[in-house]
Amino acid sequence: MEEFLLLAWPYTLTGALVGLLVGLTGVGGGSLMTPLLTLLFSVPPSVAVGTDLAFASITKGFGTAAHRFHGNVRWDIVTYLCLGSISASLLSLLLMKILGEMGEAGHQFIRVSIGVSVLLTALSLVFRKRMLLLVDAHPHYQLHGSQLKWATMIVGCITGVLVTVSSIGAGAIGATLILVLYPRLQPAQVAGTDVAYAVPLTAIAGLGHWWLGNVHFDLLVGLLAGSIPSIWLGAHLAKHLPERATRFTLITTLTLVGIKMVA
Repeated sequence: MEEFLLLAWPYTLTGALVGLLVGLTGVGGGSLMTPLLTLLFSVPPSVAVGTDLAFASITKGFGTAAHRFHGNVRWDIVTYLCLGSISASLLSLLLMKILGEMGEAGHQFIRVSIGVSVLLTALSLVFRKRMLLLVDAHPHYQLHGSQLKWATMIVGCITGVLVTVSSIGAGAIGATLILVLYPRLQPAQVAGTDVAYAVPLTAIAGLGHWWLGNVHFDLLVGLLAGSIPSIWLGAHLAKHLPERATRFTLITTLTLVGIKMVA
């Protein structure tokens, strides 16, 4: 046990720092965790993705329970998102299995996918308010009925592929796309709905990566040990710190990490 603690403390510290930022801003878990594992600890990209998906399914499960208790989950939206995202995730996993063990080219593809997803996350945070203002200014462009349902499933497909390949996309990107389709949702409903549909998606994708041999369980335990208490602490501190400062910090970090991953 003592030897495990000595080896795991860097992962626990990383989990604590990422968890604190997630608690403060509500996003950034996969966007930061997967790149940090590959850049700081030289974890192979496929293993970083698989471990982070297992990590996300557990932490988001706690978040869903809290949002459900407060009535912040739109289960009708969750259903259509899951129809698209889970189908896309299963197909992506099957394709990865067919392609077999990844060589350097495969790892490079995942690395670039992670970097692009991180940059998309940063862009979604920067332009989210402008996108919402644009949607509000042109209400005749908003979708309704069956068109809205199909668009929601397409959004699920997009995030399903992104999350399965890079473990990134169900946070800021998913929340932004949900807001574009459903601009009248309250912020708490957006957060609750985004977290709720991400739980089955990350769980299935995580199980798929375990099936592919891409989950490092010692690493997972170390990350959870640091992140779970720090997420609670960050959520508590968020009430007292200016959102602009924490969001600027997150955007800057994501941009630098994304550029580094792509380069």
